[in-house]
Amino acid sequence: MIIVFGKTGQVATELKSHKDVIALGRNEADLSIPTTCADAIKRYKPRAVINAAAYTAVDKVEHEEDLANTINGEAPSAMASVCGELNIPLVHISTDYVFDGSGTTPWSVIDNTKPQNAYGRSKLKGELAIKALGCTYAILRTSWVVSAHGINFVKTMRRLSATRDHITVVDDQIGGPTCAKDIAQTCIAIAEQLIEDPSKSGIYHYSGQPNVSWCQFANAIFKKMDCKTIASPIPTMEYPTPAIRPLNSRLDCLHIQKTFGIARPFWQDGLEKILRDLEGEHDKA
Repeated sequence: MIIVFGKTGQVATELKSHKDVIALGRNEADLSIPTTCADAIKRYKPRAVINAAAYTAVDKVEHEEDLANTINGEAPSAMASVCGELNIPLVHISTDYVFDGSGTTPWSVIDNTKPQNAYGRSKLKGELAIKALGCTYAILRTSWVVSAHGINFVKTMRRLSATRDHITVVDDQIGGPTCAKDIAQTCIAIAEQLIEDPSKSGIYHYSGQPNVSWCQFANAIFKKMDCKTIASPIPTMEYPTPAIRPLNSRLDCLHIQKTFGIARPFWQDGLEKILRDLEGEHDKA
């Protein structure tokens, strides 16, 4: 059995469909009360733990950093502590936001971290705690997560296309859109390999390819939808947000391929499946 922290998020929703997975919601493990996470691991005694839960409302975190530090920093620390005691591997999902977003070179797993917003700082706290506690772990940094679930860029663009023929989207933020289903499958694969070989513990990057701007991604979505909406580029400075967004979210994913044999997925393939699922939900409604 593998337990997953998180039940309604994009990756957690995908993980729930895998056999041998038990997903824990807030009523069973509240990350704002880290001891409940430790208690859940002790109660279930799983083969592995995947933490797919986090405080991810990036702009809101700017005003609730203490709560984010608890959920994104202290809760993973509590998980790692118990996983170390019970010799259970922990797969923890993190983010490219731990970097400062400068330059154009894809971020390597050995690059220095320097988060530019509260969300990134809180996620880095979780990473550092897990590493310090010395359990068997994989920290999986990913970016631009999309799916047919929750709130994400694909669903927003699809909604806007229903009423608008033209929108403006930032074109100077570059990254790799990553489908939640691909992340879920990767988490399971990593957990299974860590059970067999704890020496693979470490930090890994995983994102979809090819890298694109948000504006390019929006137009790719509209093209696959076969709709008339067009996205025009604007710089980030013309779309201010409370939290600073990184301009460079490119991730170097060679380490995960060499260690686990997991290649970068092509986001176009996942996007087609997401749009089909959303269209199916619309037809049911």
